[in-house]
Amino acid sequence: MSEHITLAHGNGGRHMRELIDGLFARHLANPQLDVQVDAAHITPPPGDLFITTDGFTVKPLEFPGGNIGALAVHGTVNDLSVSGATPLYLTVNAFIEEGLPYATLERLVAALAQAAREANVRVVAGDTKVVPRGEGSGLYLATTGVGVRRPGLRLGLDQIKAGDVLLVSGPVGDHGTAVMLAREQFGLRGDLQSDAACVHPLTAALLDLPGLRFMRDPTRGGLATVAHEIVRASGLGVRLQEAMIPVRDPVRAVCEMLGYDPYYLACEGRVVAVVDAMAADQALARWHALAAGSEAARIGTVENSHRHVVLETPLGGERLLEELEDDPLPRIC
Repeated sequence: MSEHITLAHGNGGRHMRELIDGLFARHLANPQLDVQVDAAHITPPPGDLFITTDGFTVKPLEFPGGNIGALAVHGTVNDLSVSGATPLYLTVNAFIEEGLPYATLERLVAALAQAAREANVRVVAGDTKVVPRGEGSGLYLATTGVGVRRPGLRLGLDQIKAGDVLLVSGPVGDHGTAVMLAREQFGLRGDLQSDAACVHPLTAALLDLPGLRFMRDPTRGGLATVAHEIVRASGLGVRLQEAMIPVRDPVRAVCEMLGYDPYYLACEGRVVAVVDAMAADQALARWHALAAGSEAARIGTVENSHRHVVLETPLGGERLLEELEDDPLPRIC
């Protein structure tokens, strides 16, 4: 076996078969993955079927707290989870650059497989392509996820009302900052870990809660972008309490040094939930009972007096969080 990926690994011949059988199928093996057929037969349980698709181009491929393989699973199952669905199946397409060390690819696929097992989802189909050297960044992944939601559950931006409360399941900006530090572009280093994780335990804990309106994972564009989604869709305003939003000290320090705003930086293991005010304390209690939600906080409210995202400072001042235009940190997922 070659120590690096070559174009021959994508030509349909012996090297490609060895790559698929010896690496992908070995790590991803399950009763529903048959590399000898072109389509997978799945039988989801009763309920409303949900499907999502995503692509992953994070740079670097490996970063503190995760890598592109695990991130591809987390990003896909999280999109299903915040929609109220239980993730069940994944497909994975790998676009591999010629010259990528075989050992690196093995680590990334092994991490993908481990993340899938931990999320209780099965990879049931996939494909590989090899692109010439210089036409990729080592590895890109594209995924599709399938899940099932119980009938009758209504979640969405259209459910949000004035007086509702915003919650976040933990500190924001960890993932974006960890990836930025891993690039060592600014001469900065640190031991901050990405928050990349499966959020299904967090979302499942709230699904039977009366007053749950909406959930979103604040990935690209972070918390501020989720708040702007709410404003655009509801025609209402969002008021965030800066003193209540959890931000780790290293994230805040990096943002102050480099001029970033932590509220626009990506998370990959957090949930923003909007709930009726009467349900807020119970929702927080459920999250606090979980390890992943131990730092959950009540961070703001939905208001009908304006149509902006307003950040109230600890001293009682206000500033508008404008809608994101330029990407503050590209290729973080």
